[in-house]
Amino acid sequence: MPKMKTNRGAAKRFKVTGSGRIKRKKAYASHIMTKKSTKRGRKLRQQTGISSADIKRVKGMLGL
Repeated sequence: MPKMKTNRGAAKRFKVTGSGRIKRKKAYASHIMTKKSTKRGRKLRQQTGISSADIKRVKGMLGL
């Protein structure tokens, strides 16, 4: 049986930490930032974890 291929789109969007957790970038930070508060903009820069409901699906796409 061949190796499972990594979904390249998912590989660019998610990073796996040393402890095995998966990080992602927050949405709504790409454009039209002028009407969003500076506090909100700073919060959107931070990375966050993925939902527990998505862990199995994302790990499958990353080939983990």
